[in-house]
This record gives sequence, structure tokens and C-alpha cells, in this order.
Amino acid sequence: MTELKLNRRRRILTLMLPICLWIPVNGSAFSDPVTLSIGSPAPDFNLPGVDGKNHKLSDFADARVLVVVFTCNHCPTAQAYEQRIKDLAQDYRGRGVALVAISPNDPKAVRLDELGYTDLSDSFEEMKIRARDQKFNFPYLYDGDEEKVSRAYGPTATPHVFVFDKDRKLRYVGRVDDSEKPAKVKSSDTRNAVEALLAGRPVPVQKTKTFGCSIKWSDKRTSVNAALREWAGEPVSLQAIDEAGIRAMVRNDSKKLRLINVWATWCGPCVVEFPELVAINRMYRGREFEFVTISADAPENKDQALAFLKKQQASSSNYIFSIDDKYKLVEAVDKEWPGALPYTILVEPGGKVIYRVQGELSPLELKKAIVARLGRYYP
Repeated sequence: MTELKLNRRRRILTLMLPICLWIPVNGSAFSDPVTLSIGSPAPDFNLPGVDGKNHKLSDFADARVLVVVFTCNHCPTAQAYEQRIKDLAQDYRGRGVALVAISPNDPKAVRLDELGYTDLSDSFEEMKIRARDQKFNFPYLYDGDEEKVSRAYGPTATPHVFVFDKDRKLRYVGRVDDSEKPAKVKSSDTRNAVEALLAGRPVPVQKTKTFGCSIKWSDKRTSVNAALREWAGEPVSLQAIDEAGIRAMVRNDSKKLRLINVWATWCGPCVVEFPELVAINRMYRGREFEFVTISADAPENKDQALAFLKKQQASSSNYIFSIDDKYKLVEAVDKEWPGALPYTILVEPGGKVIYRVQGELSPLELKKAIVARLGRYYP
């Protein structure tokens, strides 16, 4: 092959490379969108809301100002701003301002270890729970399946605000304000923009940078798959533990919030709920959190218990009670435990049990208890 042909082939491959890098799992090819520029008309939308209705751009035609906020459930920054977004909607509703929130995230593109500050991911059903729990006073719309509307606006982080005038021309784009912590806010940029438009004045600052979680576009599903493969390859072990060891575990002299689950291979509810516990461990283990399992199987059935743990990819701290006396196990774990399996407790550093449940647990209630202790926002 001549040098000319080789160079031509190299150029072709170079041109093709960026295209290959942007092919997501659903087969379409795209790069991150460009954020809508100041003066642009508001892109149309018709999206499902958590209230069971579809909401369109034309539904807000009578509003003097329209505020569109791209936000989501799981992001710590987005959660830090939920009350301020509610306040915006409430404070300006009587002055002809409409506010609508849109979640741009593909829930299948959110890794479990990105959920360390939340009890909810970004599915449409979980959005309904968040809106109910936080008493959202604005339409909360889902765009996670197709992302066409989100790509037309071009948010770069959650939350990301777009403020339009009465002619639906973009007059402000950027942050809500300049600090996640309300007491440290010095520049209320979104409120300043709304006030200026209501007064007929030019917006003082038309564009700012945003800080928050990146948008989980559908092409990030590959990252989710990579994480699952990595976790599947982690080693799984099972060690014997006696009464003294269990009491020390529950005493929890560590600095971590400790989740302890007692289970057995012959316990149906234990087997059913166990995958959720593995997922919860993957969510929170990057923080001050530890998941421990104790098998109530007979010591001679250790191999069977270990095989189950390996199948579940339970790379947590796993133990099996060293003697075949279930009553001693019950007493060592928790004197308030009547004795039925499964049994789960959440123990603070110092040994205070802040959550306990006998029988199959509610994953959402457990996650709420964990986040209530660890916190929803960045330190």
C-alpha cells in the first residue's frame, strides 16, 4: 500500500473516531447538546407530569414569565435547591410567573454509586414519590426516555434554570443562586432575572455557570454496565463469628453507620430481599456506611451459604454464626428481636439502633432511614 493511501486511511479513521465515541447503547449517535443561547425562543414540549397529565409549552401562554428548571431526584445539589425552587414557584405565582421542572435523566444511565445521597433514583415512578414527599407545588415532568426536549434546551447540570420573557425568548440561563447553602447566598440570580422581567428592565446578569450533577444522557448507560461488571468481579468471602464478635459488631465502635442483616439460605423472604440489600450497599458504601450480613445457617452448611453469597455478588462483610444455637444468635444481635428471619437493624456509631425490622423490609423505608442519618447534601 502506498504512503498516500495509508495517510488517506488514517484521516478517515480519525474522522470516524469521534462518531464511534458517541454511539450509545440504544444505537443513536450524538454528543452533549449545546445550551440554548440568550434570545432564543423556548423549544416546545409535551411531556408527562407526576400529576398524571401531559404538560405543553402552550399551557403556560398566559404567564408573563416562564421559568423552566432542569432538575432530578438523585443529585445532592438538586435536593439542596428543592425548597428554593418551591419558594420561587410560590412567591411569584400571584405575579404572573409560571415555573415548571423537567427531569432530563435517563434512569438506566444512573449508576448505583451515584445514588449515595438519595433514597430515590430518577425513574418516572420515583419522581412521583419525590413530588409527593417534598410537596412540590409545580409541574414535575419526565423526559428520561427520549430526551428530545432536554437536548433542545441543553442543560449541563442539575439544577439548570432557563427564564423566558412574555414572548418566550430566553433572557436568563444558569444557576438558581450562587451557593447550595442558603445562608451563604450572595447573588440570587434567578430571582433577579424574574424581577427585572416583571419590571420591564433588562436582566442584569443574563448567563452564569452552573454547579451540580452532570446530566445522565442515555449514552452513559455504558458506564452503568461497566460498573456492574466491576462489582460482579469483587471477591466474596464468609467468616465464622461467635457471640462476642456479634456483640462487638452491634456495639459499633467504628465511625460508620452499620447495616446488619441476619438471613439464611432456607428463609424465603431472606432470599427475596437480599438483592435489594446488595444494591443498597453499592449505593452508600462510598460514604460512612458499612453493610454486614450474618448467616443463620448451621455451621456445617457454610459452603452452601457462601455459594448463595457469591451468586448474589455480596462483596460485603459476611459472617456465619459459629454455633448451631439460634437463641444465642438472637440474644447477641438484639434483645428486642423476637426471633423470626430475616432481621435487619441499622446501627449508629456507638451502638444506637435507629431502624429495626423483622421480616421482609421495605427498601425505600430503609434507604430513607440511611439518608436521614448520612445526609442528602454535600458537606
